[in-house]
Amino acid sequence: MAILSIAKRFRKDNPRWVILLIDIMIVLFCYYFSSYVINSSKGRFDFELMFQKSLTVTFTYTLSFIFYRTYRGIVRQAGIQDAARIMIATFSALGVLMLISLIARNTLQREELLGQYFRLSYAVVFMHAFLATVALVAARVFYRTIYESLFLHGRKLTRVLIFGAGNMGGITLNILRSDIKQKYKVVAFADDSPSRIGKMIHGYKILSINQLSENSLQSMNVDEVIIALDDNNQERLNHITQVIESWEVKIKILPSSAKMLHGQIAVNQLRPLQIADLLGRAAIQLDNPIVAEALSNRVVLVTGGAGSIGSELVRQIAINTEAKLIVLDQAESPLYDLQQELKHLISVDSAFIVGNVRDRKFMESVFKKYKPEVVFHAAAYKHVPLMEHNPYESVRTNVHGTKIVADLASAYGVDKFVMISTDKAVNPTNVMGATKRIAEIYVSALNGLSATNYIVTRFGNVLGSNGSVIPLFEKQLKNGGPLTVTHHDITRYFMTIPEACQLVQEAAIMGKGGEVFVFDMGKPVRITDLAKRMIRLKGYRYPEDIQIKYTGLRPGEKIYEELLASDENTIQTHHKKIMIALVNSEDAQKSMMQIDNLCTFVRDADPEMDQMDLVRRVKALVPEFTSQNSKFMDLDGPDAQNKTAQKH
Repeated sequence: MAILSIAKRFRKDNPRWVILLIDIMIVLFCYYFSSYVINSSKGRFDFELMFQKSLTVTFTYTLSFIFYRTYRGIVRQAGIQDAARIMIATFSALGVLMLISLIARNTLQREELLGQYFRLSYAVVFMHAFLATVALVAARVFYRTIYESLFLHGRKLTRVLIFGAGNMGGITLNILRSDIKQKYKVVAFADDSPSRIGKMIHGYKILSINQLSENSLQSMNVDEVIIALDDNNQERLNHITQVIESWEVKIKILPSSAKMLHGQIAVNQLRPLQIADLLGRAAIQLDNPIVAEALSNRVVLVTGGAGSIGSELVRQIAINTEAKLIVLDQAESPLYDLQQELKHLISVDSAFIVGNVRDRKFMESVFKKYKPEVVFHAAAYKHVPLMEHNPYESVRTNVHGTKIVADLASAYGVDKFVMISTDKAVNPTNVMGATKRIAEIYVSALNGLSATNYIVTRFGNVLGSNGSVIPLFEKQLKNGGPLTVTHHDITRYFMTIPEACQLVQEAAIMGKGGEVFVFDMGKPVRITDLAKRMIRLKGYRYPEDIQIKYTGLRPGEKIYEELLASDENTIQTHHKKIMIALVNSEDAQKSMMQIDNLCTFVRDADPEMDQMDLVRRVKALVPEFTSQNSKFMDLDGPDAQNKTAQKH
């Protein structure tokens, strides 16, 4: 029991005064030793005189330790910074003692009482300073070694290669050294910067990424590669990981935000590399303070506010502005969860409303009661195969629901109406994309007839959104695979949810009405490559551990997606990643009448019996809509089908 008690006390961080007391005892012992060695060699060692002078030395060092707080660090996590602080403290004390001795030699006689305390031997205090520095650092190393042998013994040693020899690499090294729950051993540093290759960092030679291979890592017994980059350049990160992914090691990353938390960071900030880190392009940054200022103190309505885009949009507005938020969605449970998450951030006048944008009477009551000034319309059905089988629901929500909200925005004097669209609205091959294109047409046409500014934002697939490919792959990986991909060559544009929501807010402020904002999303990503990277990042091998199964294109699904139609051009905005599409808006008035007729038809249509007639009307509104892999291909005629087959 006594041994366990001692071990328990040893494991805890000792009180600071205990560390200070131990340091003073070390200083005292080093002075006795230095004095004995120097004075004995000269044949004039005097124990009583040595004791008197040691009081001055000990007092001076104690003040220096207190001033520099050398005792404040956690000894079992002592590192280079602690050693540097000890060195500064000891040599500051040395300087003070030299000054005291110099003054005493010029003012006091050796025989005087004060002279016996303050006339110090230069040789002794010099030797003592060096001995004390070594002993104080060694004591901390010894303490740490004993701690690790007692409490980390038996735990698996993880051998790590740190990629990144800049500031973040040094931070990562300190994190690993200070971890008390896991034993890490850094075996090497690597970098892709020619100016760093071959140099030393913290005693390690910096290797080139070209020098590394699976064989070399195996020879070093590397278990993990930790990526610690000084910048947020995702193109660089993408290049690095493409090399590392082929190695049989786990890959982790230190988020760049850890740089700001240096000194207060922990190993749990190291996380597995995620697909969101590897978009293949630099992350879009829309840090525009005007956006937050423009939305603050305004009434903002977000339809579809519990969805993937809508909920993140609500979060960003709640965190960054003082807006009064009206969040509307028909999904009760996600809406409640969002309300509970943000209840401490939103104003007391904000409201979370369960309702359907297809209910005009209900939506009018919302506009009448809350009088929104800005509307973000995110409510929509978005799943291509489901909407291909349920065109009635797609038209009712994506077209009629949008028309209801857009009309009410005009009637109630909304300043700006921002519709969230999709790249699937460009040259659509499915019902969902076609209905979103019709909504774009209606909103753009209404802009010329109303004082409200109507704006459209169009972007590609959103990583991590409900029903997207990433969550699907993650579920399939948990079940042991295989990962299902519809076509070997299928590609998609990707962006993160925060990027999408930043774009939407930027468009709301930038837009003057009538614009369709599109996003430079870099190069499209091949879904097969995405699947292979996910398999690798989860620690599996392809195809040995997890296979990929090709299931064939789903109804309405494209192989390649576009952000612009063939008859559209773009103009640049103040942000190089945001463009305005010059959309063909001929016969806007005629299109509005057709959309009115479509909405009238869908209100009375039989969801099952009238599907072909309904989709025929949709195709009349969107001539470029050519169905693919769908029963609605019969409505296109043989010429259109041959053209689609040649294109895809």
